[in-house]
Amino acid sequence: MQETPERKTIPATAAETTPENPWPLALLSQKLKSHIEKAPAAWVEGQIIELNKRANVSYLTIRDIDDEVSLSVTVWGSVLSQLATPLERGARVVASLKPDFWMKTGRLSMQGRDIRPVGLGDLLARIEQLRQALAAEGLFNADRKKPLPLLPHRIGLITGRNSDAMKDVLRNAALRWPAVEFEVREVAVQGVNAVTAVIGALRELDADPQVDVIVIARGGGSMEDLLPFSHESLVRAAADAVTPIVSAIGHEADRPLLDDVADLRASTPTDAAKRIVPDVTEEMRRVDQARLQLNRRVNQLLDRERDRLAQLRSRPALANPESMLLARHDDVARLGGRALTAVRGQVGRHTDQVKHLRAQVRALSPQKTLDRGYAVVQLEDRSIVRDPAQAPDGTPLKIRVAGGDFTAAATSAPQ
Repeated sequence: MQETPERKTIPATAAETTPENPWPLALLSQKLKSHIEKAPAAWVEGQIIELNKRANVSYLTIRDIDDEVSLSVTVWGSVLSQLATPLERGARVVASLKPDFWMKTGRLSMQGRDIRPVGLGDLLARIEQLRQALAAEGLFNADRKKPLPLLPHRIGLITGRNSDAMKDVLRNAALRWPAVEFEVREVAVQGVNAVTAVIGALRELDADPQVDVIVIARGGGSMEDLLPFSHESLVRAAADAVTPIVSAIGHEADRPLLDDVADLRASTPTDAAKRIVPDVTEEMRRVDQARLQLNRRVNQLLDRERDRLAQLRSRPALANPESMLLARHDDVARLGGRALTAVRGQVGRHTDQVKHLRAQVRALSPQKTLDRGYAVVQLEDRSIVRDPAQAPDGTPLKIRVAGGDFTAAATSAPQ
C-alpha cells in the first residue's frame, strides 16, 4: 500500500517561504489583491496623451505635467458620461485613481473613479496665484533687471526646432546688424518636456562667457501651449541667470510669468530681434548726424574765436601799440627827471652837512690846539707830562709844537 505524502504547513508570511515550502501562486495573488485594495484613492493631475474608447470602457494614458512619468487608467462609461464635454487627447485633467489588481493575469491597473478637466479659468487662477507669490519674493522687481548690451558679441537663442520664431529672430537680427552671431538651442517649447529642455538650454547658454544676451522665443500658441513658460522652475531658473534674458513668448496679448522675470519683454520674436541689436542703417545715419553736428559746432567755435580775435586786434593798444610805448616813455622820462632832481638835492644837503661836521671835527683836533700855541711835552717813553713832578731837573723831554718836535731838558723854575 502506497504512503500518502505528508502535507506541509503553508507559511503565514512571505518572509517564511522557502524553496522547499513555497506559497501557491494563487495565495500570493490573493494577498497582493488584498493589500492593494487597502490603498485609498488619490487625486492626481496630468495630461491625457492616449485615449481609446471601447464600448462602455475607456483606456487612458495620463502623463505627469513635469516629468517623464505616465500611467494607464481605466475609466468606465458611467464616469465619462457625467462630463459636460468629452475628453480629448492633450487635455489637462485631475482624476481620482484607485489601484486594482486582476488576479487571473497578475495585472495591476488604475481605476478612474472620477475625472475632471482642468479648465482655463483654473489654470489662470493658478498662474495668477504663483505670480503674486513670486512678486512678493521680489523676483519681478525693477532693480533686479540687468541692462542689455548695446551691441552683443554673441546672442543665445532658445526656441523650437525649425520654428518660425527662430527664423524671425535670425532673419530680422541679420537685417539690422549683418555681423551678428547666434548660439542657437532648438528644444521642445510645449508639452511635458518643454520645461526641462528650456531650463537645460538656459543654463548651458548662461554658462557660456561668449554669450552676452539670451533670447527665449516662441511664436504664440494657445494658453495651454504657453503653460511651460509660467512654470515656477523655469521662472526661478531665469531669475538666477547671470546673462540678461529677453522673453519673446507668443504675441502682444500673451503674458506668461517668464515675461515678468525677464530683463526685457519683447511682444513678438520679431520685436526681440529689433531690440537686441541696433539697426546698422540707423546707426550710420546717427553717425552722419553726429558728424554734421560736430562740424557745425567746430565751425561755430572757430567763427566765434575769429570774431574775438578781430575785436581784440581792433582795440587801440593792439591797433597802434607804439602809442602805448610812447606814453610810457614820457612817464619814464618825467619820473627820471624828478628822481635826478631829488637825488641832487639830497646830495647837496648832505654835502653841506659833511662840510659842517668836518669843520667841527677839525676844530676839536689836537693839531688845531697846537696851532693856537699849545705844546705837548712827552717823556722819553712817549708818555705825556701832566705834572711837574713827572720831570725833575735834567729829565730829557720831547716837546711837540704846531711846527714840529724838538728836545729839551727840565730845569726848576727860579723862586
